[in-house]
Amino acid sequence: MPRRSLARLYKDEFSGYSFASFQKDLIAGLSVAAVALPLALAFGAGSGAGAAAGLITSIVGGLVIGALGGAPYQISGAKAVTSVVLIVLVNRYGLEGMWFATLFSGLLMLTIGLLKLGRFIAFIPAPVIRGFTLGIALIIIIRQMDNLLGIHTPTTETAAQKLIGYFNESFVINPQAIILGLVVIATMLLWPKKWNRYFPSSLAGLILSTLLNLTLGWSVTTITSIPRTLILEQHLDLTKIPWANLSDFIAPALTLTALGSIEAFLCGALGSNMTGVRLQVNQQLIGQGLGNITLPFFGAIPTTSAMIRTRVAIQSGAQTRLVSIFQAIFLLIAMFLFAPFLERIPLAALAGLLMVVAIRSNEWSAIKRIFAKRFKTDMIAFSIAMLATVVLSLTDAILLGTFLAGAVFLNKIASIDINLQDVDVDRLKQRGIETAGKCKHIRVAFLTGPLFFAATGQFDEAFANLKDTHALILSMRGVPLIDTEGLEEIQRLYERLHKQGGTLMFAGVHDNARAMMERDGLVQIIGEENFFWSSDQAIVEAERRDCAFCASEVIESPENAAT
Repeated sequence: MPRRSLARLYKDEFSGYSFASFQKDLIAGLSVAAVALPLALAFGAGSGAGAAAGLITSIVGGLVIGALGGAPYQISGAKAVTSVVLIVLVNRYGLEGMWFATLFSGLLMLTIGLLKLGRFIAFIPAPVIRGFTLGIALIIIIRQMDNLLGIHTPTTETAAQKLIGYFNESFVINPQAIILGLVVIATMLLWPKKWNRYFPSSLAGLILSTLLNLTLGWSVTTITSIPRTLILEQHLDLTKIPWANLSDFIAPALTLTALGSIEAFLCGALGSNMTGVRLQVNQQLIGQGLGNITLPFFGAIPTTSAMIRTRVAIQSGAQTRLVSIFQAIFLLIAMFLFAPFLERIPLAALAGLLMVVAIRSNEWSAIKRIFAKRFKTDMIAFSIAMLATVVLSLTDAILLGTFLAGAVFLNKIASIDINLQDVDVDRLKQRGIETAGKCKHIRVAFLTGPLFFAATGQFDEAFANLKDTHALILSMRGVPLIDTEGLEEIQRLYERLHKQGGTLMFAGVHDNARAMMERDGLVQIIGEENFFWSSDQAIVEAERRDCAFCASEVIESPENAAT
């Protein structure tokens, strides 16, 4: 399917747009806003930048990315996956550091989109992504334990250190906070699915928890402040950027870019499966890049595509990208109208919400399948990615995951199957191919898989014993590519055979492999007369040529020796 420009996307979306379509977008936008409101508050609070920052992220991100994104169904906003990185950034460098990393990440996303490199996101294996997702879910649960328990423990660089700290630190649990958090968790878990169509369980849980706290007058920490302005008092000021520590922000910015790009790809896959409309990944990254460049100047946090909100938009009948814009407008209205109530939401309630969302964000059926079917490579990749995410910093986990993704990819494509056989005369005759079958020194090797540096060891081993071989025919119809090291292996095999009086022949060479052999001069060295369309043709030609090994056997036979 050809790539489509933003202008073409708009033309396709709004062609034949009617008032009925407008109504559907408006209703879908309201549905998405109802789901996005509690999530935005929770993710903002979880990032360390404050609930208001999460709310403004969903408003501004919904407007900018909704207008410039790569699909009509893609909804963006504050996400748990980025809040994991931000909490460390805020603690280490303050809000200025977080905003600069967001700006830097936006520039990187914009560059990737403009250079049309978005397709490389798909190269990360699914088990690695699922491992990251579960690891991030565990991080969110661990880091939200303070709010759920109504306590405050020292900040740590990794979730594993935070978890260990609970066994080493002394603290007094606030049972009131736990009750309020459990109210949200219970509401979200027990809320009937059919009710979600009319009122999201997350919003219902927050309302119940907040009303309970207001009624009983418990002493728990709440959001405290929701400004009635779109630009927060604290926002990015270019004069306050820590230029001296510029190198410290490279890794976090790369991490935010990687996470945002992966989320865009996964969300696009979900939307594409549900609607049949393909996400234009590069355009989406351009939109997300510009959105993240803009957000720091409003005092907001990074944004990326949001699968839960996208699913709700599609299920609510979304027609165009106006849904994202409508949900942003509804969130803006809610911020001004309901700020006094929003300020009273307990942090414990937000913690409960985040924990449930974190658990639900995992593809449990796919994870279960990996382990139930005992796919060993996938099991190892998943486990390493998950453990690295929890034990290491998320930046280190991304680097390890990238290496792991490459290793898994190489492991899956590096294997070349080589089936070395002697000529079966009877089978040839059954297929109508006439051959004398007198030469017993012809062998055919059927190759399947790429012949490149990682597979040359198998290639070398397969042809280690070629004694008394008159002709070795390489059937290469199943070899889609050869690299320079593969070419060197073929030349060494040719020279070894030639030295012992044998011939190397080829059958069914793939066009890509043939082009590489011609560029290298290997076709000229081996000879055009040794390349055939099929192995059958090569066998017939090999028999026609004189075989030195057959001749020596005739001379040494008992009959000849007696005469």
